[in-house]
Amino acid sequence: MKKIGILFGMERSFPEAFVKRVNEIAGKDIVAEFVSIDKIFQSEPLGYDVIIDRISQDVPFYRAALKNAAITGTAVINNPFWWSADEKFFNNALAVKLGVPVPKTALIPSYDQPDDTTDKSFSNLAFPMDWDGIFEYTGFPAYMKPFDGGGWKEVYKLHDKEDFFEKHSQTKQTVMMLQEEIEFDEYFRCYCIGGKYVRIMQYEPRNPAHLRYVVEKGPSSEKLLQTIHDYVLQLNQYLGYDFNTVEFAVRDGIPYAIDFCNPAPDAEVTSVGEENFEWVVETSARYAIERAKSHVSGQDNLTWGEYIRTSANHVPLIGKAKPAAKASAEKKTPAKVTAEKKISAKVVAEKKAPAKKAPAKAKKTSTAKK
Repeated sequence: MKKIGILFGMERSFPEAFVKRVNEIAGKDIVAEFVSIDKIFQSEPLGYDVIIDRISQDVPFYRAALKNAAITGTAVINNPFWWSADEKFFNNALAVKLGVPVPKTALIPSYDQPDDTTDKSFSNLAFPMDWDGIFEYTGFPAYMKPFDGGGWKEVYKLHDKEDFFEKHSQTKQTVMMLQEEIEFDEYFRCYCIGGKYVRIMQYEPRNPAHLRYVVEKGPSSEKLLQTIHDYVLQLNQYLGYDFNTVEFAVRDGIPYAIDFCNPAPDAEVTSVGEENFEWVVETSARYAIERAKSHVSGQDNLTWGEYIRTSANHVPLIGKAKPAAKASAEKKTPAKVTAEKKISAKVVAEKKAPAKKAPAKAKKTSTAKK
């Protein structure tokens, strides 16, 4: 009997639906349950072939436990070693190398010195920094946010350099990044599971949280959706995430990747809506079963992205990479809020909402992302 576990925190609808769905479709040789931990001994397994991680980003004990599970052969989704090393500024740098458009972004040192450091700890940091060069690069208005943060915490919209210096003085020991503002015409949030299953959802960040997936006007073109689909695959295949979301702000027809380091993205039914929730539950359940069936005892069963693979093999970052556009031959399915790629003949056909009359074109707004 192979076991799939899910590790989670306050969320309820997704973990419960995930376990139920796996047990409905997996067959007699695979079972899913909530992970239960009563002790952790070094190099001793937890007893799960696959674990879906939804909480270790907030609980260091869980992160350490998952790394221990991984070394005993558990396929942890997402890879806890890569997740520990990754952050948003690196993601932007990788996207630039891959040719995926991103806002111009500069790394900003913390305003206060880290604990247990002195002025001498910063012997290699110029003082003052080339602020004028930085501001010319990003322009204003701009957004300042933690280089590895999330959840809309410590995000500032800045209108000029005086505004920057005033807000930066409030950031204490947080390393920040300054990012170009993207005034957008359209916005999309995309789930990617297994580095191959994509669901593109229209998203309205100006709406209250429970209405952000409610967008009445459809996407501007199928070509745009295909480009977004390819970028989603490329980013996740290089990063090595099994479960992630990517957000795009579209300016002048060009989709800019705004945020793509969300390895435990929101999947609660009250926020993503019934149709999106059904897709995430069904797709993640089938992918977990797929990973359980392919699990091999006694070996590393983690996903390692193309960035790590190219580095280990001493080959160019993108020289031998498979083009993202060819990574999936799935048929496009036009819909009001999605350009979903069908994941399997077994997946339940999704209900399409009736078309709604498009409202007058909304005034452009600007990003204020995590």
